[in-house]
Amino acid sequence: MQAIVLVGGEGTRLRPLTNDVPKPALTLVDRPFLAYMVEWLAAHGVTEVVFACGFLPDVLREALGDGEHAGVRLSYVAEPDRRGTGGAIRFAADSLGERLEDRFLALNGDVLTDLDLSALLTAHADSESRATLALYPVEDSSAYGLVSCDGAGAVVELLEKSGEAVPGEVNAGAYVLERSVMDLIPPGREVSIEREVFPRLIGAGLHGLRLDGYWMDIGTPERYLEASWDILEGRVATRVRPTAPGLFVGAGAEIDSAASVGPRAVIAPGSSVEAGATVRESVLLDGCTIGAGASVSGSILAPGASVAPGAVVTGAVAGRDERVSAG
Repeated sequence: MQAIVLVGGEGTRLRPLTNDVPKPALTLVDRPFLAYMVEWLAAHGVTEVVFACGFLPDVLREALGDGEHAGVRLSYVAEPDRRGTGGAIRFAADSLGERLEDRFLALNGDVLTDLDLSALLTAHADSESRATLALYPVEDSSAYGLVSCDGAGAVVELLEKSGEAVPGEVNAGAYVLERSVMDLIPPGREVSIEREVFPRLIGAGLHGLRLDGYWMDIGTPERYLEASWDILEGRVATRVRPTAPGLFVGAGAEIDSAASVGPRAVIAPGSSVEAGATVRESVLLDGCTIGAGASVSGSILAPGASVAPGAVVTGAVAGRDERVSAG
């Protein structure tokens, strides 16, 4: 089974973390975010992933490397210009040429999830659909478009974002597509698969399936932190092994015996927390330093950031190698 994963976004809401690192390449607890997606896909029989890249494609490639991860063969294609979701899928599909399978998965690469893709693939085959959308139930759909299906799972209506906090089932950004769907996407230009392609398939082979489980876009600092705790506290199925529930301390990290860390915290390899310092509900990425008596809470520190002795950092995001001075 092949999968095309869209990883072209810039992650602007996570700046300065994403100034020089695309969101899918950010470290989440102990591995690049992309690794979670590949491991999830591998668990559902995917053997080859093509990443459709846009922003900083070389950094994305460095995050997981060439070759394979979790038994999945990896390759990368860089869009020459903005292609949108549909255009990016078409561009990546064309890169496979005759090797593109008659049925494949297409996914947005900015969601942490453990939804049952095997059930989605089975439903797609059973319905003889041309495209099947993973749907996820939410209580507040104001930031999403709703998807309405009939009793047999056929999509009857795609609703744009209403801005109203009403419950419903939303597009989860995971699709099973037949190769023939590529014929509906004009090559060489920007195309939205959600707005330009799926509406044309209503009544002509578009289905949806509600999937329960864990699903979160990590696109803001608040969600990045929440996703970290959900991983460490077991609310989403991953391969991460916490140091303790809610806590991860990487190899080589140094925490003084007189420092206080946790109960929720990520201390990445090469980081140090000096005597009398406290770190709560925060993520320290590689090589961060927290000086003696400093306090860090509800914050994210990019690699190499440092907090001077006695400084107080609350609800902040520090960029790469940034120094927070005392006072």
